[in-house]
Amino acid sequence: MFAPKPLANAIAEPEDAATFFKTRNLPQPSPEAEKRFNKRRNITHYPSSYFAFVLVFAVGLAVTSIQEWLKSEDTKKEMEHEKLNTELSLLKSQINPHFFFNTLNNIYSLAIIKSDETASSILKLSAIMRYVLTETEQKYVPLANEIEFIQNYINLQSVRLTDKVKLNVEIPDNTDGKQIAPLLFIPFVENAFKYGVSTVETSEIIIRITTTGNTVDLFTQNSIVKGAKQSTVNTGIGIANVKRRLELLYPGKYSLTIDEKPNQYTANLEIKLA
Repeated sequence: MFAPKPLANAIAEPEDAATFFKTRNLPQPSPEAEKRFNKRRNITHYPSSYFAFVLVFAVGLAVTSIQEWLKSEDTKKEMEHEKLNTELSLLKSQINPHFFFNTLNNIYSLAIIKSDETASSILKLSAIMRYVLTETEQKYVPLANEIEFIQNYINLQSVRLTDKVKLNVEIPDNTDGKQIAPLLFIPFVENAFKYGVSTVETSEIIIRITTTGNTVDLFTQNSIVKGAKQSTVNTGIGIANVKRRLELLYPGKYSLTIDEKPNQYTANLEIKLA
């Protein structure tokens, strides 16, 4: 690096002519040459040389500082990304056991009454498990696949319904190749069946999925039958889990409205997919 000669001399004592030539295995200079050497060594430097030194030093320091800051920011972003992926994986792993536990209970009930639907229900559950174990490893999946998964779940749950339950389902046939994070709809659909099915009193379940442009909307509404009066918002990890995943995956791009009345529960989830 450039430094003004007086500053360099203050840091390291300059060599005299004899030492300079000796350390470099050069012939010793004549008295005249030695005088000229010492004269050049003592040439006065102008103040501008100090300014140039400070400027070069400051620019170098600034560049080094910026490089270190950018490196630190990249490391920070990488750590935040890894933390996000870890949290999403954990949330997704929490959904699966919760979902399958309830579904297996339903199939068990069919087996107890020796229903002819038991075998076909097991096959439907197998298809659902295949979807959860394969496609949901991706951050996003085709919306068509997610809707098919919901439809399979509804078909599986419909087996145990009696004429006391009115089921109204509207699902689009065309999703135009849209992508969505997996397993966001299932907790709402699951709760609708969990709290809206009765073999004694009349109840109703409405499940509607619509798409408009890049927006997908899930609407669920169900009666709350006797014996299921506890708040569906706080029943386990289902809805709370979805809320957390929405915050991580679709910040500022979704709206979730939940309206709970004594005898009715309504949820409306709207997501902007792009």
